[in-house]
Amino acid sequence: MKIRYLYFIAMILTLVLVFTACAQESSRMQDGYYTSEAASFNSHGWKEYLTIYVSDNKIVTVEYGAYNASGFLKSWDMDYMRNMNRIEGTYPNEYSRTYRIALLNWQTPDEIDAMTGATDSHASFQLLSEAVIAQARAGHKQVALIELPESESQKKG
Repeated sequence: MKIRYLYFIAMILTLVLVFTACAQESSRMQDGYYTSEAASFNSHGWKEYLTIYVSDNKIVTVEYGAYNASGFLKSWDMDYMRNMNRIEGTYPNEYSRTYRIALLNWQTPDEIDAMTGATDSHASFQLLSEAVIAQARAGHKQVALIELPESESQKKG
């Protein structure tokens, strides 16, 4: 009877270890580049994107930004930067750098706080980050197209 009991306990422990290893394996990110981007251009003509490079289950590079239909990067638009900085107190180079560094440090979008003046971009960054990390965990190299919510400034016109 005691041997059967020990055998039963050993089997339970083995199953727990197997299931734990499987669960950890499914949360691992596979090496490579992964990208998510908005499914369409917003009403201001920008499409946000996020690209990460993963090595050894760790995000080691992050590129986040927005581009227009001609491929011009939002962070290079000096008029946009000056206007946004005057109104919001931040601009694309600043908030995109802050969000990129935070994702590198935290390795998850859950811990990243929104910057004042860039809350719409934060919401988009969160959705793009979740999608790109899911792509990395699944090993899917194709670009994930994400429907991003309309920002408050877009709703106002």
